[in-house]
Amino acid sequence: MVVRSVESMTPEPKLMTISSSRNIRRRWLPNRPPRVGWALVLATVLAISTAFIYAARGVMYASAVRWANGLEMDSGIEFLAEKGLLALVALTAGVALWTFFCSRRQFWTLVSAGVGVVTAYALSECIKVLVAEPRPCTASTVSTVIACPAAGDWSWPSNHAVLAAAFATACIITQTRTVWVAAPLAAVVAASRVLAGVHYVHDVLSGLALGAAIVATAVIALGPLLNRKAAAETTEVATKGSLG
Repeated sequence: MVVRSVESMTPEPKLMTISSSRNIRRRWLPNRPPRVGWALVLATVLAISTAFIYAARGVMYASAVRWANGLEMDSGIEFLAEKGLLALVALTAGVALWTFFCSRRQFWTLVSAGVGVVTAYALSECIKVLVAEPRPCTASTVSTVIACPAAGDWSWPSNHAVLAAAFATACIITQTRTVWVAAPLAAVVAASRVLAGVHYVHDVLSGLALGAAIVATAVIALGPLLNRKAAAETTEVATKGSLG
């Protein structure tokens, strides 16, 4: 009678291979589609708000700038208005680095959102040239924190607000938990442009709406293509893992 040990009957290599394959698939395969509906709803609300406040743009601008002057925090407002966007760029870079190594399905979502960021900025520049709305500081007698940009540097929409919303939306769509950092940063950057005296309120609201909407649309449009890309990489990595 042959007695076999329990250890000899346990197919450990096979179990390890199955487990490894499942881990690879969890990391590389697209999971549920990214949630982008909230960004489109937010963009719609911001666009409607812009239409409502447009008539009072001059009064709102003057009130905001006078309030900012009363704070006596010119250096802080100027820093946020000029450099605040870099914090969102750094956050996006951090999300890209983390997802590249930890979750490729989310990384490809961020890639598609990145296409939206570039598109939103390009579209914003085109709209500026076509609309050619002068900066509010060119016609206002209120002193501003930042020197008024030269003629030809148009006001609507705010490029800073567009990019702030675009980067924030890209981060939130990719990693929902970043909303607690990305959303306040985008709001602060947009508000600082008004307080600094270089934009109307409707400039930044329109910019936020445009940035969020274009990034969400890009993620939706490129989703099927990037899902196929992630699936192909999954197959390649799983094959290499089984051969190795």
